[in-house]
Amino acid sequence: MPVAIPARPKAAPRKRAASARATLTLSSKNYSSWSLRGWLLARFAGLDFDEVMVSPDDAEARKELLLLAPSIRVPCLTHEGAKVWNTLAIAHYLDEIFPAAGLMPADRIARAHCRSVSGEMNSGFANLRSALPMNLKARHPGFKIWAGAQPDIDRVVEIWTECLATYGGPFLFGKKHTMADAMYAPVVTRFLTYDVKLNKPCLAYCQTIMAMPEMKEWLAAAKREPEEIEELDMEF
Repeated sequence: MPVAIPARPKAAPRKRAASARATLTLSSKNYSSWSLRGWLLARFAGLDFDEVMVSPDDAEARKELLLLAPSIRVPCLTHEGAKVWNTLAIAHYLDEIFPAAGLMPADRIARAHCRSVSGEMNSGFANLRSALPMNLKARHPGFKIWAGAQPDIDRVVEIWTECLATYGGPFLFGKKHTMADAMYAPVVTRFLTYDVKLNKPCLAYCQTIMAMPEMKEWLAAAKREPEEIEELDMEF
């Protein structure tokens, strides 16, 4: 009579280790335009992340805020083993892992245009940055624009006007925000802080950006921020 061989017990299914939550390193919410860009990109992408705030007293953070750093390393995204700094690199990384979020337009020509104006913001406009530093708590009505910054302002207005006319608004590439809107959002705040005069389409675009829930959330946090940087709070 054959001997019954007991069935081998099935091994319990292995539990998949939970991946570490993404983190986004930021500096000041009131002063750091790069932090705002990275944060908006992560929010636009739908990424679930923790914020890691670097004190403005930190030497490297101050270099970034005062435009003294040769390489901007804030914000920095850490996600599933990847560490990504430089805002444009973060934008492309998030577009790769969250393609359905629409950080770039679906149309090939529009995507090329979006990449170009985003890259231009990432690497240019030095005079605009230095003459009109981001300061969300400040307002300077009737501010006198330094002549060296005016060509940068004119170029931004040209980009916005062309995009709004081409893609129909209310965002730069149509009805949904993209990486380009994240890249130019800090410029919107600068134009409002320093009372830059704009044409009607560009003024409407500024209102669209400032009405976004993400911008309202960031602005509220910036206003609660206790730290002040004397060099960026000077009287103009």
